[in-house]
Amino acid sequence: MEQTIRELAERMLQTGLDDLTDRERRVISRIAKRLHVSRNVNRTYDQEMSFGDRLADRVASFGGSWTFIMLFGFVLAVWVLINTELLPVRDVFDPFPFVFLNLILSMLAAIQAPIILMSQNRQSKKDRIAAGNDYEVNLKAELEIMALHDKLDQLRSKHLEEILEKQRQQIEMIGELAKQRGVS
Repeated sequence: MEQTIRELAERMLQTGLDDLTDRERRVISRIAKRLHVSRNVNRTYDQEMSFGDRLADRVASFGGSWTFIMLFGFVLAVWVLINTELLPVRDVFDPFPFVFLNLILSMLAAIQAPIILMSQNRQSKKDRIAAGNDYEVNLKAELEIMALHDKLDQLRSKHLEEILEKQRQQIEMIGELAKQRGVS
């Protein structure tokens, strides 16, 4: 098997097996074993995620949705309405300029920003895994196409050799017929 992999590397990539990257070596090995290289990146990535990772992704997903924006706008409007119109002036919980509301908003932003960054970092990692998988699939496809071209070239050469051999035989037969009839 090692010899087959070495021959594939030399024939298809015009390089020795030692000069290949781990990814290229893996693709060549899978070609030799007739295995597929594509994989479900989502499943691979999801299996590696912890509970905290999944929770952060859900929080980031909700925090970046129209539902969150509308819900948060409603909460802000209710807060302002309660503290300006509904409560008597002396019993106002958070009077204008709404210092307590600003404090809550700042704390929410301080918590939400790192959660969104964690989610983006995981998405970047997932994108790198997908790009690596795409490279392996594309490399295998390219190598398989090269192998098909080689097979077609071999078939074409064999066919041409057969045609030339038949043509040579026909020329010999014509020469023999010409000798028999006395034509020189």
